[in-house]
Amino acid sequence: MKRCAYLVMDDQGDYVTDYDVSFDAMTELGWRVDCVPWRDPTVDWDGFDAVYICTPWDYINDPALFLQVLETIDASQAILINPLPLVHWSLAKNYLRDLENKGGSIVPSVWFEDFDAGDIPGWFDSLGSDKVVIKPAVGANALDTFVLSQPVAPQVVGELERAFSNRAFFVQPFMTNIQSEGEYSLFYFNGEYSHAILKTPRLGDFRSQEEHGADIKSVVATPEQAAAAEGILALVEPRPTYVRVDLVRDDNDDYRLMELELIEPSLYLRTDAGSAARFARAFDATFRELRGD
Repeated sequence: MKRCAYLVMDDQGDYVTDYDVSFDAMTELGWRVDCVPWRDPTVDWDGFDAVYICTPWDYINDPALFLQVLETIDASQAILINPLPLVHWSLAKNYLRDLENKGGSIVPSVWFEDFDAGDIPGWFDSLGSDKVVIKPAVGANALDTFVLSQPVAPQVVGELERAFSNRAFFVQPFMTNIQSEGEYSLFYFNGEYSHAILKTPRLGDFRSQEEHGADIKSVVATPEQAAAAEGILALVEPRPTYVRVDLVRDDNDDYRLMELELIEPSLYLRTDAGSAARFARAFDATFRELRGD
């Protein structure tokens, strides 16, 4: 059998995962799956045919080491899926700016390399919003994400300074539909639509992750949502084997990209009966294509 390493964390902690749903589908296509902690320095990557960047969600604590591990894998005989260039490009959220420059419809964003308290009033002015969200350029699971309204209290300014001093970040208008409707996630495997979910934050919260109490509901993507997602994906090269497109509806009823998850997205395979098989087929097809079969 072909051997595939699923990169995981040493300790899953409170994270919700469902990658195990794909095991049977991968086995049916001739794959043996091993879950391998990405921080394990003893792994011989030449012992694997392919490596899937599964749930190494603690990489944000040491992105340099994470990239070093992926580069080691890429230099081995194992085929890394998704490929390393996509990882490099999407590791920091600056990829959103790249997509916008290519004509992609993203949530409006302004970008900073370091924190200066004097910039705060300009955040609201430049975005034309009385409520804004601040996010680190490299981050996950809403860690160090702040929602601000004017005036910003001195203690909050202190928290921002501690979080973003010498750290790149970006600011977006608060999208009110996140709370009233939620965030849509559309999943594509080798460019083909697979399934979709709606993530609705719990009452009074803005975070759409289930670890923070958000409700996850299986939905069928509308033509408008699919068009928005596919318009974004048309700007991405090379084509990802797996990707999650997170969309939010703005006040004009247009769908804007919140995030494009290309490295290690939760694929919510448990929400759609056929999604695991579609993922496995796409993974196997990419492997055969890159191997030259």
